[in-house]
Amino acid sequence: MLKGIRAMKRKIYVLRYGHRVGRDKRVTTHVALVTRAFGANGFILGDVVDESIYRTIAKVIDAWGGELHVEMGVNSFEYCENWKKQGGLIVHLTMYGLHVDEVIGDLRRDTRDLLIVVGAKKVPGFFYEIADYNVAIGHQPHSEIAALAVFLDKLFEGRELYLKFNNAKLEVIPSPRGKSVRRISAGN
Repeated sequence: MLKGIRAMKRKIYVLRYGHRVGRDKRVTTHVALVTRAFGANGFILGDVVDESIYRTIAKVIDAWGGELHVEMGVNSFEYCENWKKQGGLIVHLTMYGLHVDEVIGDLRRDTRDLLIVVGAKKVPGFFYEIADYNVAIGHQPHSEIAALAVFLDKLFEGRELYLKFNNAKLEVIPSPRGKSVRRISAGN
């Protein structure tokens, strides 16, 4: 693990709002995978349970290591309200927000636990109101997967790209051509 990311006392969770079972499975799965790979601690799937997403996350963690707190079916509105009551900070990623470069320094310095809200379907005004920051990666339509990845990269200043996960069974061996994956023996 890299110092300064997983060693932080600050928890960083991602709440996926508006997942439509059957339609958004691949995108929501990728939001969860970015959540893990880019150094966040938890993934919350609001309002619905999608077991196929849970199984995929579990398989990735089993093979590639690491830990990720996962919850599904929680009421998104109540989750956000409780997060705020417990003193946490909420960032809503939306193309209508303030440009990320204008606020990222403040967000890095703030030590409160951070909940990042990423929508799927039309996002109710509730999220714009409860968020401490409505943040735009750009002011053009784009993917929520890309927005989350860019946001976390800017938050961690690129350090998350070097994370090594505990208990991994597989590891990529960087190669200029082709694919090379090494099986890690138990105890490494």
